[in-house]
Amino acid sequence: MDIAYLIDHHFEVISYKKGAVIYEPGAIPRAVYFIKSGEVKMATVNSDGKEFIQGIFKKGEYFGEPALLVGRPYLAYTVTTCDTEIIPVLKKEFLTLLETQKEFSMELIRNLSNRLFYKSMMLEELANEQSEHRVRTLVNYLFKDQESGAILKFTRQQLADMSGLRVETVIKLVKKLAAQRELKLSGSKIVKL
Repeated sequence: MDIAYLIDHHFEVISYKKGAVIYEPGAIPRAVYFIKSGEVKMATVNSDGKEFIQGIFKKGEYFGEPALLVGRPYLAYTVTTCDTEIIPVLKKEFLTLLETQKEFSMELIRNLSNRLFYKSMMLEELANEQSEHRVRTLVNYLFKDQESGAILKFTRQQLADMSGLRVETVIKLVKKLAAQRELKLSGSKIVKL
């Protein structure tokens, strides 16, 4: 869905400061959230306080639709990682968009399928005790649609939170993968070969 379409149709834009919580686990879904600018991370936190990033959403992307569509409470936190502008689309309006905007309906199916694939892949990786394999698979997945020379737009901490590993382990493994010429480092940036 083009953000310009939502703005042209007078959907409200809400500004959030860095660290703002959009919704928490257990909250009842009322809207789907489209990002006009900024970034939002979706994460779960275990009883030890360890965070596991479910996804990171950027400008032009949206989140919150799975729980809304099935009518179940949210399972994760969503928190802004920088100052962010969001357009909340209430359930009734979102369902109308799906009915009237066929291209958006197909986009939603592709997005949900990609997220399901990612979660299935990460479940398999988390069951795999080999941390190097986890990092390699995650980096390859994040680079999947990128051309050679593309820069990975995730920090080592985010990679750690996405893979269930410690940041020190991710740093060591990224250096090892670079030494094996499976990826390239440019300063602190990971670059696709």
